[in-house]
Amino acid sequence: MSDSIIRSLGAGSGIDTTSLVSQLVEIERAPKQSSLDSKQESLEAQISAYGVLKSSLSEFNSALGTLSDNDTYNARAVSFPDTDVLTPNSVDAGAQTGTYQIEVVDVAQAQSIATGAYADKEAALGESGTLTITFGTWVYDEDATNGDPGADVDTVDDPYSFSVNDERSALNITVETGDSLEDLAEKINAEDSGIQASVLLVDGQYQLLMTAPSGANNALRITSDDATTGDTEGLSVFEFNENEFSQVTETQQAQDAELTINGLTVYRETNEIDDVIQGFNFSINKADPGNSVTFTVEADTAVAEDVIRNFVEAYNLFYETSDNLTGYSTDEETNQTVRGDLATDGTAKTLINRLRTMVGSEVTGLSEGFTALTNLGIRTELDGTLSIDEDDFSSALDDNFDLVEALFAPQTTATDDQISVSIGSYASGTVPGDYDVVITTDPEKAAVTGNALTAGGNINYTSPDTVSFDASAFDFSFKITVDDVESDTVTLTGTYTSIEEVRADLQSLINGDTNISGANVAVDVAFDSDTEQFVFTSRSYGSSSNVSFDSADFGADIAELGFTDLSDTGVDVAGTIGGETGFGSGNVLLPPIDTDAYGLNFTIGENAVAAGTVTTTFTRGIGGELSNLIDSFLSSSGSIQLREDNISDALEDITEDREELDRKMEALELRLTAQYIAMENIINSFQSVGNQLDGILERLPFTATNS
Repeated sequence: MSDSIIRSLGAGSGIDTTSLVSQLVEIERAPKQSSLDSKQESLEAQISAYGVLKSSLSEFNSALGTLSDNDTYNARAVSFPDTDVLTPNSVDAGAQTGTYQIEVVDVAQAQSIATGAYADKEAALGESGTLTITFGTWVYDEDATNGDPGADVDTVDDPYSFSVNDERSALNITVETGDSLEDLAEKINAEDSGIQASVLLVDGQYQLLMTAPSGANNALRITSDDATTGDTEGLSVFEFNENEFSQVTETQQAQDAELTINGLTVYRETNEIDDVIQGFNFSINKADPGNSVTFTVEADTAVAEDVIRNFVEAYNLFYETSDNLTGYSTDEETNQTVRGDLATDGTAKTLINRLRTMVGSEVTGLSEGFTALTNLGIRTELDGTLSIDEDDFSSALDDNFDLVEALFAPQTTATDDQISVSIGSYASGTVPGDYDVVITTDPEKAAVTGNALTAGGNINYTSPDTVSFDASAFDFSFKITVDDVESDTVTLTGTYTSIEEVRADLQSLINGDTNISGANVAVDVAFDSDTEQFVFTSRSYGSSSNVSFDSADFGADIAELGFTDLSDTGVDVAGTIGGETGFGSGNVLLPPIDTDAYGLNFTIGENAVAAGTVTTTFTRGIGGELSNLIDSFLSSSGSIQLREDNISDALEDITEDREELDRKMEALELRLTAQYIAMENIINSFQSVGNQLDGILERLPFTATNS
């Protein structure tokens, strides 16, 4: 059809009407096509420019990371001599400055104990029951026998009494009849308690070697529920305790590291020392009594200075890039003025102006000290860039370095130590400023108090310092529920000469229970010497904190220790933040959602009600404020993304406009073609009539020419 139409065009008139139609359509299309091309080119250039702007913002934000980091302003340097006695490992921001002399008198070491020999490490032991491993300190006596602590013969340094380490939970190892020596080692290691259990081949026989964590207070005492001790059968062969007979041998005693630091003697359980000099971690390699290692920890202000200079440089680089995008520049080659691709973009100009305004303003919430960059000698030039007045800058760092951190990094303060403030991960919308906190209900832990102990009985109690009983001869068993977690049966099996020993063992056994430890809950056990009562306190606060005993789960003799039916629940903190009622959970008070303080966490002490109104302050610093603002620009719902979405929509509209233009031009072409076909038909009809008239006079009567 179209071919026949095209062939028809020009057939009668001799005019190239096909070309004419195309030219007319193109003339109609050209201005509209050009307008769409121009719009598309402009929009695509804006999209590309926003990509450059986002990249520049991200690079600038990276520089703000260290600027707003509190550690930057608490950097430390250590001058340490060459020595093989100590090895410095790390120095943290804020480490205690000073010059120190350390003498290593002794190194820490771990207790090791070895079982008797076995011919086959994979053979079943043939015994079942429970081994209880308790951590603590052995007291050694020269008047005892190795492997037989109760014997009265002269040897050296054998254990005879044990004090429980109540900060470490006891282990309950369940042994099944089919377990081998290797299985037992695997079960001990699976507890992840710091005990290393290994099966070693010694002189053709296998022995189980257990090495405790280092330190005198981490030595091991092992008991079992085997009723018969002293024989070569049953789980009692794995016992290492105060009893007279044991087949387990101590191959190395536990020992603390002993150091003197500037003349002060300190002891530590490990040779990795991280809590003697705050923030400074070092390793002890060997003892060197009589000799000291001298070193200095000092503030390293050069770190902060470099970071601040990098910030100024990063800002100027960003500002130069953004100014080229939103303003006018001169092409160096052509010397012509070049307009930036975002020169007419209101969104881009607005966000850049907001950043520039923030850089030149005072930090929100700061009312004293350094409150703006100009206090530090950083000036804003006429072209918008930053410069450093070296004299003012050096003077500020040398004379008032302690004020620099608050200018750049986030700060939280409270006027009373009963309340501490921390910044949550969702604090991007938190408004800097002061917030008055008033606590109306102090947080409480659940705590139950037993009955007062009475004199005599199976425990032979006369005073907190005087008891005498072997718990394994009685039934001192019970269950306890802590924070809604019920323990398995807990049983005292030791030999005790003081209430402190009982208290420590109770805390260790309860917290070592599989159910209790598995749920990450725990109790503290105390003994009130004035009232002669045990007190059991949950380590958590609030309404989810609870402690209870049910006498139905008591053994026959546990009541002698004051155990009875007991139950208590903790209390959540309650109060207001900035006049708004907060949400209390345990000892944490949170501001209501969508309030100015939302994003801050307030940790409350147990006596905060008495503190009255406590004023807390939150500031972000310039680094934090700028970073927060840039994050909002770059977020998925930020102004840049919204602008890019609008540009993308406009590009889609152009695509639709092109399709509409194509449809209109196609219709125009069809219309013009139809018109020219009609013209050709008229011309053809004229030509046909002309042909018919051609020679008509010759054919008329009486008009023929005579030959």
